[in-house]
Amino acid sequence: MKGKDLHSFLKNELNNYSPEQLRHIQKDGVWSIGQMYDHIILVAHEYLDNMEACAALNEEQPLGKTSFGAQLFKDGGFPPVKIRLPDEMNAPPNNSDSKEKLVVRMEEIIQRLSQWESNVDTVNPNYKVKHGGFGWLNAREWYDLVEMHSRHHLRQKEELESYIL
Repeated sequence: MKGKDLHSFLKNELNNYSPEQLRHIQKDGVWSIGQMYDHIILVAHEYLDNMEACAALNEEQPLGKTSFGAQLFKDGGFPPVKIRLPDEMNAPPNNSDSKEKLVVRMEEIIQRLSQWESNVDTVNPNYKVKHGGFGWLNAREWYDLVEMHSRHHLRQKEELESYIL
């Protein structure tokens, strides 16, 4: 599954959960399914904002990706391991959104992806915005990173479902 299809799948999967299941936290340090969705949505908007920032630039950036960023894009996704951010970047996501609110928020991501799907490659590939870990990314890379990041959370989704289904 790619881009919009992955996010449509995730949106439709929300129908499988009760409000209690969405908010269930198995233990300290483990997110609920609702928190995982909140994280996916927030990060997708951040990446799409950076993609749009690339489109608004008018100055080329000669610098490129970090070695980790280059490997990430070469592999087409994140490694199949849990990634823990430093504590200052790892505040627990929101756990209060209703299923309906999460559906609306997922639809916003799908809409933004759809709007840019046929236009992202018209942005000069040398117009770049810096990612803290991956280096300088262009609009196409930011767009693709939305899907890579969301796909990375499918394993987490399965784990969280094992606690509630």
